[in-house]
Amino acid sequence: MVTFFIQPRSLLSRFNAGGALLLCSLCNGIFRYLAALLLLCAGNSYARPDMTPLGPNIADKGSAFYHFTVNTFDSVDDQRHYKVWTAIPNKTPPAAGYPVLYLLDGNAVMDKISDSALKKLSAGNAPVLVMIGYQTQLPFDLAGRAWDYTPAVQGKPRNMHGRVGGGSAIFRELLEKTIAPQVEKGLPVDAQKRALWGHSYGGLFVLESYLASDFFQVYYSAVPSLSGDNDALLHALTETSSRQSQQKSLWFMEGDADRKDRDENATSGGIEAIRQTVARLQSRGIAAHYLLYSGLAHGAMFDASMHSALLHTASEPLSASE
Repeated sequence: MVTFFIQPRSLLSRFNAGGALLLCSLCNGIFRYLAALLLLCAGNSYARPDMTPLGPNIADKGSAFYHFTVNTFDSVDDQRHYKVWTAIPNKTPPAAGYPVLYLLDGNAVMDKISDSALKKLSAGNAPVLVMIGYQTQLPFDLAGRAWDYTPAVQGKPRNMHGRVGGGSAIFRELLEKTIAPQVEKGLPVDAQKRALWGHSYGGLFVLESYLASDFFQVYYSAVPSLSGDNDALLHALTETSSRQSQQKSLWFMEGDADRKDRDENATSGGIEAIRQTVARLQSRGIAAHYLLYSGLAHGAMFDASMHSALLHTASEPLSASE
């Protein structure tokens, strides 16, 4: 650190008018530099998620309307370790079984679910909730989700803003073949009412899963990260046939606040591209929907879209801007 000791009378006696101007110019330059640095830091903090360690969640505190089980799993290469919370309604299931909603970024989801939200779900067609997280006290495993939720490019790993991506197909197999059978074992679940929700990279995983799998029937993709090669998924969606999309529905959930230059996952013109994709799908009779959250930016869409998916799975209507 450099400390300046300024004695005005001494300086003025030594410097002529030109020297005084030079000193003022130097000070102004320092202030401009500090202001620019503060703006840069503010922009970076906006773009990154809050990584403050989490405290007790609703499973730890207990609920009057749901009870919880917890399972742990490991990736095939033993590099990622998952913690999965299953929330089961304290009420008699329907004859066909409970609907079930799988939610990615389970640590952050568990931190945001309250007993009042569970009470509202329990008043309707209460679903089983499966929160797929990681064995960490942090809200997000940034390296884990970058690998698990993003697709490979030509079968190869990829650079996702300094993290390794491209493992979505491997994670999807683990989810469908290992995690889901284990958490649903012994539960009266309606296999025709499975839903999947994800935000950002998670929303990207939801889109790819819609194209690659019939395991789920409802797909909620919240502000999917469609930058770079990921926008190829929108083109792939437009090639989807109505036969391939039978018994499935896709929900795009977007905020219209300006994300460009403020978030690493923002895309220029992304909302309009999604609207056009939805219109093309609807023209072919495919159940695709666009839900707009006015005034919400990328980060705020996590909570808003998650609660919408919860309520919709419990048979509450969603109003889409189509």
